[in-house]
Amino acid sequence: MAASTRCCLCLRLRPLKSRLFLVPVQSLRLPPRQARTLWRNASPRTVTVDLGGRKLEISSGRLARFADGCAVVQSGETAVMVTAVSKTKPSPSQFMPLVVDYKQKAAAAGRIPTNHLRREFGSSDKEILTSRIIDRSIRPLFPSGYFYDTQVLCNLLAVDSVNEPDVLAINGASAALSLSDIPWNGPIGAVRIGIIDGEYIVNPTRKEMSYSTLNLVVAGAPNSQIVMLEAAAENVLQQDFCHAIKVGMKHNQQIIQGIQKLMKESGRVKRTPQKLFSAPPEMVKFVNKHAMERIYAVFTDYNHDKVSRDDAINKIRLDIEELIKEKFPEADPYEIIESFNVVSKDVFRSIVLNEYRRCDGRDLTSLRDISCEVDMFRTLHGSALFQRGQTQVLCTVTFDSLESSLKSDPITTAISGIKEKNFMLHYEFPPYATNETGKVTGVNRRELGHGALAEKSLYPVIPKDFPFTIRVTSEVLESNGSSSMASACGGSLALMDAGVPISSAVAGVAIGLIAKNSSNKEGEIEDYRLLTDILGIEDYNGDMDFKMAGTNKGITALQADIKLPGIPIKIVMEAIQQATAAKREILQIMNKTISKPRESRKENGPVVETVQVPLTKRAKFVGPGGYNLKRLQAQTGVTVNQVDEETFSVFAPTPSAMNEAREFITEICKDDQEHQLEFGAVYTATITEIRDTGVMIKLYPNMTAVLLHNSQLDQRKVKHPSALGLEVGQEIQVKYFGRDPADGRMRLSRKVLQAPATNVIKTLSDRSSITMGDTISQSSSSSSQ
Repeated sequence: MAASTRCCLCLRLRPLKSRLFLVPVQSLRLPPRQARTLWRNASPRTVTVDLGGRKLEISSGRLARFADGCAVVQSGETAVMVTAVSKTKPSPSQFMPLVVDYKQKAAAAGRIPTNHLRREFGSSDKEILTSRIIDRSIRPLFPSGYFYDTQVLCNLLAVDSVNEPDVLAINGASAALSLSDIPWNGPIGAVRIGIIDGEYIVNPTRKEMSYSTLNLVVAGAPNSQIVMLEAAAENVLQQDFCHAIKVGMKHNQQIIQGIQKLMKESGRVKRTPQKLFSAPPEMVKFVNKHAMERIYAVFTDYNHDKVSRDDAINKIRLDIEELIKEKFPEADPYEIIESFNVVSKDVFRSIVLNEYRRCDGRDLTSLRDISCEVDMFRTLHGSALFQRGQTQVLCTVTFDSLESSLKSDPITTAISGIKEKNFMLHYEFPPYATNETGKVTGVNRRELGHGALAEKSLYPVIPKDFPFTIRVTSEVLESNGSSSMASACGGSLALMDAGVPISSAVAGVAIGLIAKNSSNKEGEIEDYRLLTDILGIEDYNGDMDFKMAGTNKGITALQADIKLPGIPIKIVMEAIQQATAAKREILQIMNKTISKPRESRKENGPVVETVQVPLTKRAKFVGPGGYNLKRLQAQTGVTVNQVDEETFSVFAPTPSAMNEAREFITEICKDDQEHQLEFGAVYTATITEIRDTGVMIKLYPNMTAVLLHNSQLDQRKVKHPSALGLEVGQEIQVKYFGRDPADGRMRLSRKVLQAPATNVIKTLSDRSSITMGDTISQSSSSSSQ
């Protein structure tokens, strides 16, 4: 009854509310629930942004009005709807519980899923990677200590196969959160930048991206603050890359202004959270008094490695937690843990900021000790071990046939245009790499993201006409920071060891940031330090993980994870410069181990050869129903694929397998008695098999049986050979009409011999002849193999 009353009230009040949607909610002084109802009944609002001649339309207020925030972003005929919902009660967590899900809908691309139920299942790699980009763009702008379950869902409404939807989804998430009452310090804007013939293109189309040497996604906050960077590039020069970032930030500000206009029209008020989780000042002061000196001693003891340093800090943590419990018996467990973390982080950061020192004794721009080794196991096609400090990565290279390349699902193909790829890098991070236990099944989002970054780093140097599919496997054996960039270095070494003619060696490095915020102006950085080749603890306690890879010439990949609500372009430019210097230093070290690809591949590596099969022998080479090819592949392990009418490509996993395949093919295709057959002559054939469609016959003992179709058995219509009383082993006479010039199959006929004519019957054994009648035209009969 109560529910019915509530619905009726809403219906009666709706016309009045729709007329009031432009009145700022704060002036109405309504309770939060009534304020949300007012927003849900507001009229749709739309803003259009001009991005270098391309229109970006952002609208809200029409769809999904029960969500805390919803926005639809459209470019061309591609439209993405993004919703944001956040609970009003806190979650029992020690971090921001944010979930971002980007889903590719088959209907949006005009397709039907190809699985057995014709429904969307799971998440593809593309969906997961796009979800990660959106998460990294919006997460830094949530208030510190906001531990409320928040979900952002990106739903593809329509895809025109021209405009990419992923960047639209980032802007949609920004608009949905900005227009909601969820506490969020946005908005942000995001664009993709491409470079075609030296021209910088904003939000290039899918076709334009196929010609672009850069694929850069830039997400920025107001006042030209960079929040997230993601890039894949074909050896783009540093100065061109930096200019592309500036172009992207310029257009981001236009998107931000458009969202701010919508915010002003909507008049939504951000909700006040019940609680923002943070350490109590008095508890922090207590920990600082009793633990600061001990923590400082650990962080300035350069004899520690990752494990011993963590053990020493944990010992101090346990001691201090006992003291906190005695001093503050009613303290919450989170407050106890966070109080120690705050002090530990402050001590760590102050050493870097004030003393220009790092916990392992390096200065701010020095690399850790690096060692490289290749050709680890001779049975592998290529292998390398890359060690940087306490980060150790084993990379292996495996070759396979081009047919084993990774095929994209129809939905990804329709959206991105990528049908298959013959180079892939798979990243594995087992729990023992950090002295932990855990499940090792499946691939989590972190592993997928790190592998994709390393793959982007190496892809530009892979030759486009390489005759094999290449799989690089990167297994992290030890981890203390920057394992994805170690994978790029190890993968480059392994490719050269395998004899892949890559255009240049690739190296990668991670740059960290320790920033001090201004006490006068909120959000402004007063002082900062950039750290080269960061440790895991420097990533954890720092403000940025800036990963960049490339060759001596330029940049191939970049990914910036920024924990602050934004950093100035100046800091990003300095980070690129510092990473470039470190990258060159790493390449010099790698070149001492192997400086260029091996002249040839390993002796036990795969082999590809082409075989020319004349049309006259193709039927015999393939065999009935492909029998010979299947037997060849089963016995030798090779893979055979037809290139054109007379050319076949043979892939063998080892040279010995190729040798076996050669002998097999030679035996099948060797010259036999067929050259004695005369066009128009009649021969005695032996039936070897009865089939529904005809009989299999041989004209001589070592011949491959061919099919004499029912249509060529008799002048009458024959449904099954048994109707004529034919049996296995029976001899029949057939006329030979050579081979079909189109497919090379032998053409034989029995029915033409039943017409009154004169012919010569021949057998290969005695060459005897009998007068049977005149010959018949070649076109009147055919036979199938």
